[in-house]
Amino acid sequence: MSFDDVILRRGTGSIKWDLRPELDPYWVADMDFASPPAVIEALQKRVAHGVFGYPIPHKGLREAILNYLSSRFQFKTKVDWIVHLGGLVPALSLAARAFGEPGDELLTCTPVYPPFVSVARDAGMKTVTVDHVMSGGRWTFDWEGLEQAATAKTKIFLLCNPQNPLGRCFTGEEITRIAEFCQAKGILLVSDEVHCDLVLDEEKTPFFSALHLSEELRQNTIVLLSPSKTYNVAGLGYAYAVIENSSIRGKFKSARGHTMPEINCLAYYAAEAAYRDGESWRQDLLSYLRKNRDVISEFVATEMQGKIVIPDIEATYLAWMDCSSFAFENPAGHLEKAGLFVSDGSYFRAKKHIRFNFGCAQSRVLEGLGKIKSGLLNY
Repeated sequence: MSFDDVILRRGTGSIKWDLRPELDPYWVADMDFASPPAVIEALQKRVAHGVFGYPIPHKGLREAILNYLSSRFQFKTKVDWIVHLGGLVPALSLAARAFGEPGDELLTCTPVYPPFVSVARDAGMKTVTVDHVMSGGRWTFDWEGLEQAATAKTKIFLLCNPQNPLGRCFTGEEITRIAEFCQAKGILLVSDEVHCDLVLDEEKTPFFSALHLSEELRQNTIVLLSPSKTYNVAGLGYAYAVIENSSIRGKFKSARGHTMPEINCLAYYAAEAAYRDGESWRQDLLSYLRKNRDVISEFVATEMQGKIVIPDIEATYLAWMDCSSFAFENPAGHLEKAGLFVSDGSYFRAKKHIRFNFGCAQSRVLEGLGKIKSGLLNY
């Protein structure tokens, strides 16, 4: 199957396509590509077994994860350091509940994936945000702002790397400085790296995982990973945490109680197949996404009359568009008049911005860009 194929998803119970069926969807971070053949084959084989009882992580999955961490990050881990979870967002909530108490503060940088600013409520915590800043043509951290924002009540820092929605792949210097900041302030670093396998050009912008930090800094870190975004299996609900510090790991696991859902037995087999046999497909995906990114960059530069600004998209399949030059307050709402459904930047704590999902056939990307042009320039 080619990435150029348009797969019909309407009427399949897809939140992306069926939540607002009257609109053309380019919003939620869910690609329109079929998952790798190896993943589909593994699922079909598991379904053919016919029994779907309560699962545990099987040997093949454990080995696939350890091999992935070794080959991808050159990080040697132990099976005991892995905590299996029913998704990344539940993991963020679990971290808040495990390490925060009512009245404590959770710190993160905006604009950011909306759950980052809402999971604190699950623990009765307060969310404190510091805006990312533009420096040297790239989005980075407001180091002075972070110093001013951190207090004795700050217990957790949520890091999004690669950054959603900005598309930044932070450097080793930036991640190390964040980790050192957290350690000095007594703040736990929780690094969500769900988009780490979607870095579009690793020769130019190599990915630096929190797993690459020194052993001392890793002792104050939780790293969250999942094959969900890269291999388009988010609907199966699986993620995992890598926690080297046994005390932090124990506290994290004990906070689960009975509030975390059972992990889908099929999810384990999809993850195993993705990590074991999906690399060739991933490289093909990245090649296709790079072309889509370049189409978007060229379109904005040549067709939008300078009225939309986008950062360099180093990672993800999400284009962050600054529409603040237009008079209307809500560009996402305005684009609904053109039949388009994009993510509203206000949910990411950035008004007058939109997020456009280009994880789809290039013909669909061009169709969506055309609607953006007509919807914004002809208002």
